[in-house]
Amino acid sequence: MIHFAKPFFFNGIFVVVLVAVMLLLLAKLRRKTVHQFGDKKLSAFTARSFSVQRFIWKEALIVGVFVFSVMALVRPQWGFDWQEVRRQGLDILILIDTSKSMLTEDVKPNRLERAKLAVKDLLKKLKGDRVGIVAFAGDAFLACPLTADYSGFVLSLDNLTVESVPRGGTDLAKAIQESLKGYEDVPAQYKAVVILTDGENWEGDPVQAAKLAAQKKIHIYTVGMGTREGELIHLVKEDGEAGFVKDAAGNFVKSRLNEVGLKEIAAVTGGAYVRSSGAELGLDYIYDNYLARLEKRDIESRMEQRYYERFQIPLFFAFLLLVFESRLSSRRSKE
Repeated sequence: MIHFAKPFFFNGIFVVVLVAVMLLLLAKLRRKTVHQFGDKKLSAFTARSFSVQRFIWKEALIVGVFVFSVMALVRPQWGFDWQEVRRQGLDILILIDTSKSMLTEDVKPNRLERAKLAVKDLLKKLKGDRVGIVAFAGDAFLACPLTADYSGFVLSLDNLTVESVPRGGTDLAKAIQESLKGYEDVPAQYKAVVILTDGENWEGDPVQAAKLAAQKKIHIYTVGMGTREGELIHLVKEDGEAGFVKDAAGNFVKSRLNEVGLKEIAAVTGGAYVRSSGAELGLDYIYDNYLARLEKRDIESRMEQRYYERFQIPLFFAFLLLVFESRLSSRRSKE
């Protein structure tokens, strides 16, 4: 049974038919142009060395070249053997801060949306790795379990808002503890935790939680969202009116990136800290310089049919017909 590696076989047939029709129309146009310069008898006399039959053969050979070229492009395959295919990767849990301070617009469009864009860029680099999401503010929960279904992962990511965690605040310690629960059945060398937060107003003791992760040999990589200068926290009220967050005294709250704690968490676990601001998202750097170098485990192993490539056969015939066409003259043979 013939199997085609490329799905555009019928598109190729359409191209071949189109080329054949174009050659036919061009032949008619040439005859019409010749007859404009004289009657048929005179044209036949002046072009007595021209062989219509040979010309038709040349056109047919050109069509044949296109036919076999298309067959080569769709990569026909037949015959196969069974091969074991292994999918290797890491288990990466991404902790995303969904507190109201993540609405600050010191990075555009705001810190939370910027974090989502960074994660989507990270997905483009992953090859078989499983990813999951822990959303946190004053509490933390597993928003997306570890999965290799990146489409489903993106749906969970897009659904994250500052309303995802009802309790306000920033309990990073609880988020780290929640991430450790998701790793109970995975060997330590295949784990990685990535935190995206502005590092403001922590509850609990996240450094102590990081030390617990370090004891389990889990590396934590932190990405600071925002700028050191900070900005007012933009908020849209329930009535749709835009405004800014105020404290209990009625003063506007200015949110600034707190890097000190994030650097300490990364250092405790042997990870790394990167600040995400401007055009730099940070996660690209972390993946290229750290995650990509970690040991990967066999996540899945299965047997697959591997077909033998046969595109060389139609390619050979296309080349052969092209040689014949170039050698065939449209002049009549001498009698």
